[in-house]
This record gives sequence, C-alpha cells and structure tokens, in this order.
Amino acid sequence: MKKILGYFSEVKLERTKVTWPKRQDVVKLTLIVLAISAIVGIFSGGLDFIFTKMLSIFVVK
Repeated sequence: MKKILGYFSEVKLERTKVTWPKRQDVVKLTLIVLAISAIVGIFSGGLDFIFTKMLSIFVVK
C-alpha cells in the first residue's frame, strides 16, 4: 500500500513541474493539425478519384 501511495505522491509532484501550454497555443496548433489533415485528405481523395477514373477508362475499353 505504501508503494501505491508513494507512486501517486510522486505523480502529483511531477505534475507541478509540467509547464502547460497556453490556451491560445493549443487552439492554434489544433487548427494547424486540422488544416493539414484536411489538405492531405483532399489530396488523397483527389488521387483516388483520378486513379479510379483512369482504371475504369482502361478496363472498359
């Protein structure tokens, strides 16, 4: 039981040492991640669409 309580007291101590990012930074970085994900998704979807159309053209003819 002492080990468990010691563990949680160490966790609490380590949490006080963490420097948390500001809300503005978190929002900015989240928007960047969402934008990049959307760009990659659109790019991948576009390539998939183009390759699917090319394949259907070659298979049908």
